[in-house]
Amino acid sequence: MSETLADEVVRAIVSRALAEDLGSGDVTTEATVASGVQCRAEIVAREGGIIAGLAVARATFVALDAKIAFESVVAEGAQVEAGAAVARLSGLARAVLAGERTALNFLQRMSGIATLTRRYVEAVQGTKARICDTRKTAPGLRPLDKYAVRAGGGHNHRFGLFDGMLIKDNHIRAAGGIAQAVRRARDSAHHLLRVEVEAQTHSQVEEALSAGVEVIMLDNMSPEEVARAVEFIAGRCEVEVSGGVTLETVRALAECGVEYISVGALTHSAPALDVGLEFEDG
Repeated sequence: MSETLADEVVRAIVSRALAEDLGSGDVTTEATVASGVQCRAEIVAREGGIIAGLAVARATFVALDAKIAFESVVAEGAQVEAGAAVARLSGLARAVLAGERTALNFLQRMSGIATLTRRYVEAVQGTKARICDTRKTAPGLRPLDKYAVRAGGGHNHRFGLFDGMLIKDNHIRAAGGIAQAVRRARDSAHHLLRVEVEAQTHSQVEEALSAGVEVIMLDNMSPEEVARAVEFIAGRCEVEVSGGVTLETVRALAECGVEYISVGALTHSAPALDVGLEFEDG
């Protein structure tokens, strides 16, 4: 997956968000601010964290006024302290006010995801484990959510159901067992598509390994159970851990020698980073 966001993807997401917020128009701004008034403003981090989403914030303002000047003060993925300016902009005050909330919503959500991701990445530093996201993203915002994970130093799992084959518990039940599910997956998968199987018990680990999968996902296992499974697998396939992973448990799981740790909380439970927009005097 690209390290950057495609412009057309950002424009489409921004367009939907602005339509949702503006509707027929910003009645407050149109009533109180004359049409030709210019302004200068700063976007400020009100708490420390990792910044992500500046390009999306810029696209939001530019969609309302193509002449708005938007300057990023820090780089994507930068650590900032509370009170730090992260961007400066100037242009028509009506456009800035109309886009303010939408731009900040994008920026605070993406920065919150990047900040939480960085905490997980730092927690496993020195191990071989990669911190990965999941598909537990906000509907319609998956490109932004997954970009924010990368900005925080994490890695993306599959983007959707179309680009990765992950056989989970309900697939196994519907197929009649792990061996049957893997066989059918092999029959339909192209030669570059790896097959991953979710295992909830040690016996399922044995079955998945016997079926010749490339990756086994250990679901909701304790560090002790993960260590046992890793020892049994002994490098014959890669190992992912998922389910109930927290900042308190992630280090112990990583030290078991797994390759991947996927954390749904990165995108479904990250607290927004507090950012604000402040007009400058004069």
